Amino acid sequence: MGDVAIRAENLSKQYKILVGDSSINGKLSAQDRTLSHQFTQGFKNLWRFNSRLKASSLRKETIWPLKDVSFEIKQGEVVGLIGSNGAGKSTLLKVLTRVTEPTSGRALVNGRVGSLLEVGTGFHPELTGRENIYLSGTILGMKKTEIDERFDEMVTFADIDKFIDTPVKRYSSGMYVRLAFSVGAHLQPEILIVDEVLAVGDANFQKKCLDKMQDAGEHGRTVLFVSHHMQSIARLCDRVILLHEGSVLRDGPASEVISDYMNSGVGISLGARQWDDFRKAPGTEAIRLRAVRVKKDDGIIAEVVDIRESVRIEMEYDVLKAGLTLIPHFSVHNEEGIQLFSAVDNDPAWRGRPRPIGRYVSTSSIPGNFFAEGAIIVGAALDTFRPSIMHFYARDAVSFKVIDHLGGDSARCDFPGKLNGVIMPLLKWNTDYSPAHLDMPLGKRSC
Repeated sequence: MGDVAIRAENLSKQYKILVGDSSINGKLSAQDRTLSHQFTQGFKNLWRFNSRLKASSLRKETIWPLKDVSFEIKQGEVVGLIGSNGAGKSTLLKVLTRVTEPTSGRALVNGRVGSLLEVGTGFHPELTGRENIYLSGTILGMKKTEIDERFDEMVTFADIDKFIDTPVKRYSSGMYVRLAFSVGAHLQPEILIVDEVLAVGDANFQKKCLDKMQDAGEHGRTVLFVSHHMQSIARLCDRVILLHEGSVLRDGPASEVISDYMNSGVGISLGARQWDDFRKAPGTEAIRLRAVRVKKDDGIIAEVVDIRESVRIEMEYDVLKAGLTLIPHFSVHNEEGIQLFSAVDNDPAWRGRPRPIGRYVSTSSIPGNFFAEGAIIVGAALDTFRPSIMHFYARDAVSFKVIDHLGGDSARCDFPGKLNGVIMPLLKWNTDYSPAHLDMPLGKRSC
């Protein structure tokens, strides 16, 4: 394969799922119909499933999470893999790491692979953190002395010193992810494959992970990074592959592919996003996010706005526990992942006041002639004062597109070319003019 680290050749993956009429589908959840649930719970629920089968008509349906996916990643490249939920990203990573076999095509991987795909895979639950570190190193082909040299650094990075000799089945999801990533990164595989599990960690840990992956790329190791967080992708990756409905939609420079993703509507929701299922909505037992919307002044959802138009960003949420002092806030990025600003709720009616149970809509207004042309991505978050808790952070909740024009009454005025920058405010200009200088002799005129 020469200098190629990963090559996918016409990869396709097929699954068969059982689909029934409404009498059974109303009782079976989406999880009940997935293959993983059927394998893990199949024998336990065999009698119940057979009873339902007799009472209903079930048929097999074929789905293709991957369809003829081809690409090549060279050694030392740091590549991002993006796409909406269900695009095929996780299935592709499982094929590349030999967790599952493709239905057709082939995947060639040249080098020792360290992977972190999802919480619950990779470690033996009955073994301690210490034992799993040595087991993982051995599987990667490392000698005990090599693992010894990096052991303390791995434990410190994961911040689990007190629990290193505790079986990992007793770890929280955050502890598990911290240790799993630390092992994958510090045992120095030639290829590091990381899925969106970093969302489990806190902000400081996520930063440490991004720094570690960036360091791996700078030292010539290959990194394949999957994330919904465009800021992280833009910071870490020079190249991005965009998957859509199981196929490669774009493969190219990070800024261009991210821009296409943000502007196409295949990724982040345009204009509005709503969580209809209360159980799946971001939040805690005290507070749940219900919707994030971008609206024009007339109340219409804004997917595309004229650069001169003002917009309102709405965050709708339910307070389920009385007496909390809330701090709603938004983060705003452009399509290149650059954070433009943060906006914290300063409504004097509720500032510093405990709130009763109920549904709230917090709105922030942004004037026209503020954003530069392009895609704008909004994240919604809510914290409480006492206790200090981040109840939710929907990082890339919604996006909208700002369109400039040549009408002469925006910040561009009559300039037809590209104006660089992340904001484009309409500023006041003033010009002093004195015709007296026209009477000066030509030789004494000044520029």
